[in-house]
Amino acid sequence: MKCPFCGHDNTRVVDSRPVDDNTAIRRRRMCDECGKRFTSYEKAETIPLIVIKKDENREQFNRSKIEAGVLRACHKRPISAKQVTALVDDVENEVYNLNLREIPSARIGAIVMDRIKDLDPVAYVRFASVYREFKDVNTFMDELKKFIQ
Repeated sequence: MKCPFCGHDNTRVVDSRPVDDNTAIRRRRMCDECGKRFTSYEKAETIPLIVIKKDENREQFNRSKIEAGVLRACHKRPISAKQVTALVDDVENEVYNLNLREIPSARIGAIVMDRIKDLDPVAYVRFASVYREFKDVNTFMDELKKFIQ
């Protein structure tokens, strides 16, 4: 690795330790030319997951969008931030474990709905109303009937 101080490309690792729950490695390095020390981080590179939106546009998977939708659905409900994080972690793990390069947003929404149903019935209905785009009271009632049965 090139020294950020002198530009010399002969540096050595002095110390290594894991960071971020063992998802990365912090390395202390020293330049053999100028003797200065610096830190580098090493993290595994993942293949980006592409989400196919309803309008057929494609964008990179964004965990924060799922989290924002779940938080909106859980607004003023007795659900902790830890529970929301765990739900989003589960959804993200399931999506990545499908081993797909592209996934329709509808499939992600279905996974979220499946998880949120077990968390809170009101949050489930709120999320479903946005995800399923209820057009009238009848479609809303149909979804409620599915949940009650």
